[in-house]
Amino acid sequence: MSETVAAAPVRERAVDALLALSGRTLPLLREWVGSEPDCGTARALLALATGDWWEEAVLKEQLVIAHRDALAVGEREASLVYGVFLHTHRQYQLTADHLVGHFDRWPADELAGLMLGAFSSCGDAAYRTHGDALVERQSAVAGPDSWPWTSWLASTRAEQGRVREAHGLAEHALELHPRSGVAAHALAHAEHELGSGPACTDFLDQWLAADPQAVQSRHLNWHAALQSLACGDFPDARRRADTALAGTDVGMRAATNWRLLLVGQSPAGRTDPDRVRELLAAPGGTAEVFHTFNLALALAVEAATDDLYVLARRAASDERADFREVLAPVVRALAEITAGRPRVAVDLLTGLGGESERIGGVRVEREIIQDTLARALVDAGEPARAADLLRHRTTTRHHHTYEDLLLAPREPGRPPSAPGTARAVPVSAPPSAGS
Repeated sequence: MSETVAAAPVRERAVDALLALSGRTLPLLREWVGSEPDCGTARALLALATGDWWEEAVLKEQLVIAHRDALAVGEREASLVYGVFLHTHRQYQLTADHLVGHFDRWPADELAGLMLGAFSSCGDAAYRTHGDALVERQSAVAGPDSWPWTSWLASTRAEQGRVREAHGLAEHALELHPRSGVAAHALAHAEHELGSGPACTDFLDQWLAADPQAVQSRHLNWHAALQSLACGDFPDARRRADTALAGTDVGMRAATNWRLLLVGQSPAGRTDPDRVRELLAAPGGTAEVFHTFNLALALAVEAATDDLYVLARRAASDERADFREVLAPVVRALAEITAGRPRVAVDLLTGLGGESERIGGVRVEREIIQDTLARALVDAGEPARAADLLRHRTTTRHHHTYEDLLLAPREPGRPPSAPGTARAVPVSAPPSAGS
């Protein structure tokens, strides 16, 4: 750390670390709160960064104190704290509505930008679109020299599929502030679409080496694993899944392993099916469609076909449309593939069309549904349809060994999860999430 940065007030260093998603964020936020206990903004930002770990009563108490102290400073601070209250209580639609008004009064407020994820977390396509437009407007107000807003715009462009633009914006943000975690993540998304392979893994390894405790360290290693898959370096993909991902990273582990199995490779470290069953049965286990989808992938990796059928039936009877109309057929397709019935899986996934976006997550994460359909098409004897499905990837990605293997025929009757040894035990269906 340079003398200039080290000499900066703790407030500035904490804000910079939080915006950059630095591994120093929590120590600096705690130091800021300790040095200014009456600063509502500091207390609220600490809650934003750590609220998931707090008891609800503690979270509410801390944010009530923060709001009181913020009111004594000004309306902008009070508005910011109120947004944090809504966001930490997972009231994402209310958070998004509040942010619209907040930015109208205080354009390009960087601290409010920390809550932009509320728009995509609403689960409403209209809100996601509105959030994208808001990012575009606020980044224009902030100007090209604002590394936080340039980073957020890069992320938006990556998710919109405007890959070259996202890549350029991310690189510009990193030139302005090399430690921008948002920009590094946006670059990883863009380079996934480009199939950059080793060039991306080298960048991510160097970037993480400077801050191994960065907030996104495990997630960026997962992106590196995907790049290793892209160029056929399967040992590296397995190594990263085994060493960089924690046992609690069930979704990222499952997404890596299912991709490995789809191209006939042995998986990395597995997740005990009993653990997946516990997660599904726990309170909130099926509260979010994308989280439930990731748990289904973990079951698919273990060839837990019966569990998948049970989960598909449960999703089909859920009162939430995304569960009934999108998750249920996807999970059923996974079950059919593990059972060696790719033709049924093809019909289920083809029938979804563009509705698969409602499964949640981002483009890189949802792409695994397309991977699964391509594999099922090949196994069902329709390699031409599979090749057409992936043409946009094989013709634009520099490294696409993974896609080539997805399109390669294999031994008849051998489903992707054949290496799995788990005994499929049906999950006991807990009460529906709506009860």
